Amino acid sequence: MTRISLPALRGLAGALAGIGLSVAMAGTAAAQTTLERIKQRGNLICGASHGVAGFSLPDAQGQWRGFDVDICRALAAVIFNDQEKAKYISLASKDRLTALQSGEIDVLSRTTTWTLGRDAGFGLNFTAINYFDGQGFLVRKSSGVKEVKALDGASVCVAQGTTTELNLADYFRTHGMKYEVIAFAGLDETIQAYEAGRCDAYTTDLSQLAANRMKLKVPADHELLPEMISKEPLGPWVRQGDDAWFDIVRWTVYALMNAEEYGITQANVDEMVKSTNPEIRRLLGVEGKFGESLGLTNDWVVRIVKAVGNYGESFDRHLGAKSPLNLPRGMNRLWTQGGLQYAPPVR
Repeated sequence: MTRISLPALRGLAGALAGIGLSVAMAGTAAAQTTLERIKQRGNLICGASHGVAGFSLPDAQGQWRGFDVDICRALAAVIFNDQEKAKYISLASKDRLTALQSGEIDVLSRTTTWTLGRDAGFGLNFTAINYFDGQGFLVRKSSGVKEVKALDGASVCVAQGTTTELNLADYFRTHGMKYEVIAFAGLDETIQAYEAGRCDAYTTDLSQLAANRMKLKVPADHELLPEMISKEPLGPWVRQGDDAWFDIVRWTVYALMNAEEYGITQANVDEMVKSTNPEIRRLLGVEGKFGESLGLTNDWVVRIVKAVGNYGESFDRHLGAKSPLNLPRGMNRLWTQGGLQYAPPVR
């Protein structure tokens, strides 16, 4: 039997202790939450589109603006009390989920449809629907096409890595129609191909079609067909495995809706803090510690509203009556106004 000297034993014990410390440190690093990483880094990293007017698009000064961008600004406000502490990474449709999976971004707020396959098979979680949409078609007025069924035998431009491709195949298969798909990796390539006449129609979500039509040389020469061939519930995504971060993102979306429901706006939020309505007092952090339960300050909703307004203000500014798109609220009206948007209560 080999004898081990006392100094050697001491050296071995020190080495094992060092290994144990390294393992413990690695475990601590691995256990760091998304919120902790964001705070340590000093900013939120948000996945955005390649540029969809109204949703996420840099302005003339290079500042990102849009309905989806407001979610990121709201998150930066609740974490840092500074909506400018959000960084944006422009992502193509085919790259957006991978970027979230890999940890390149903290949240994906980029016109991405909630589906079972994505929710269950990618290690990701959908948080909340901030926009109800549906797939449509854009055609040239000169084509004489007035309904989707008239596209039998047509060529259709579509972006790769989207539910749009699958919906297109399902619709034409269901109706016994033939078509030629012409797919492109990015949004701009798809639009340019359609304008160049490489396809008879361009398909994506109706809201994006309305935005992208504005990029064409003569928008008035093109029209949206009236049908909607799919359900496209859109909203922000996060990685699985961090329930606390999931809750923060989900309840940030709901806070915007609840603020609109109770008439809380950028202009009156300071006054509304004085309200005697218990629902409003809980929402704005005057009563209860609901912000603390999320790992935030209790005035988290006040911060959101001061930064971007309520849901309706954000919608009108980027998509609705006060925007170039002038899209109707439609399904995105609050439930109290006959729409589908419904936020759980803060209680």
